Amino acid sequence: MRSMVEGACGGDTMSAVLDFPVKPEARPYVGRFAEAAREPEWLRQSRRRGLSRFAELGFPSRKSESWRYLDLRRLEAEPLLPAVGDATATLPPGLFPDCCAARLVLAGGRFAGPLSRLDVPPGVWFGSIARAIAERPDLIRAAVAGADAEHSFAALNGAFFADGFVLDMAACSRLDRPAAIIHWSEGSAASLHTRSLVNLAADSRATIVEIHAGKGRYWRNDVVLARLGERAELRRIVIVEEAGEAAHFGQFDATLGAGARCEEFVLLLGGSRVRHEANIRLAGEGAHCDIDGAFVVGGDDEANIVTAIDHAAPGGRTRELIKGVAAGRGHGAFQGKITVREHAQKTDAHQLSRNLIIGRRAAIDTKPELEILADDVKCSHGASVGELDAAALFYLQARGIPAEEARHMLIEGFLAETVEPVSEPEIRAHLLRRLTARLGTLEG
Repeated sequence: MRSMVEGACGGDTMSAVLDFPVKPEARPYVGRFAEAAREPEWLRQSRRRGLSRFAELGFPSRKSESWRYLDLRRLEAEPLLPAVGDATATLPPGLFPDCCAARLVLAGGRFAGPLSRLDVPPGVWFGSIARAIAERPDLIRAAVAGADAEHSFAALNGAFFADGFVLDMAACSRLDRPAAIIHWSEGSAASLHTRSLVNLAADSRATIVEIHAGKGRYWRNDVVLARLGERAELRRIVIVEEAGEAAHFGQFDATLGAGARCEEFVLLLGGSRVRHEANIRLAGEGAHCDIDGAFVVGGDDEANIVTAIDHAAPGGRTRELIKGVAAGRGHGAFQGKITVREHAQKTDAHQLSRNLIIGRRAAIDTKPELEILADDVKCSHGASVGELDAAALFYLQARGIPAEEARHMLIEGFLAETVEPVSEPEIRAHLLRRLTARLGTLEG
């Protein structure tokens, strides 16, 4: 079916007549599309391509292997259209660790200047993507070109993103203290599309903490693109504590140069439907990738962690440890694939998924995969799903610890292993506090 759609005029927008096939579930979003008159032509063309691709693909279904464990029926039946609003908000206390020097806040998907603090050292550019489009167009243009061909919601993001953050670092520059990016929403019954870029030149180094939280019902659709030059180092910590009715889909795409190192830790604690996807390509020789993460689901919530690590050069190293806990009727899933290409000799890659089910109706699916095309490699993977150790629980109770407290102690100890590699003590303490708070609300 082909459809003619005209975007609404008004303010700084202008009409856009579009002609391409449209899936039924995509029609409300295509109908909302309107071009911003003040945007450069290259960006308008990029948005049209994203919209066309999303209209063609529509929502992913359970027939798609990487989406088979997430129920999107409510999101299809009750569309959450892109938000139109300002960036005003009041952040709750304790949302981010105090050790973060620079801070960029995105409220309702848009840069909130009064809540942000963008003090960075020489050689570092840190700001909103809306500002970067005006001041650094070549950087942004290169980042968005052709990035969304295979991913439906990333294509939708490319059409509608209102803002995001950019961290661009010159060669040999450093962020001595972590930078925080806070995504906050106060429940506008809309979708929030944010797109961000991390560009680290050779021998640069940074730690960023990204926090996603809010109130009410909304859909956050976040895309982060990262490019690491030779021997660059990026540590990325992601905490997802969305509102109970919220959906959160996050996609992280990174390309690593020779000797580069990318460390990511993700903690999924809140949201009705939550998905974190990491696609990392080790393009340069001797690149390293470490991914640690954990999810906690209860009620009838669902959380997925999906990773795809592509070893495309020799001497690469990958370590993955993903843990999950499901209670109530919660459903968690991990899908991880490591690919070692034919010429990527001397690759050292290991992947492990360990999970706890603490509710009779809870479920966890785990699917680690290895695809090895080289012959001189050291690779392994493993997975386990089980219940709390009855002997350990009895041991704690026998020493006077109440049953519920003993249960929480064992679950927290199980998940804490994923937090331990976080090198900054203040961030590690913050993660453990948030984890403890979430476990305190977890049903059996």
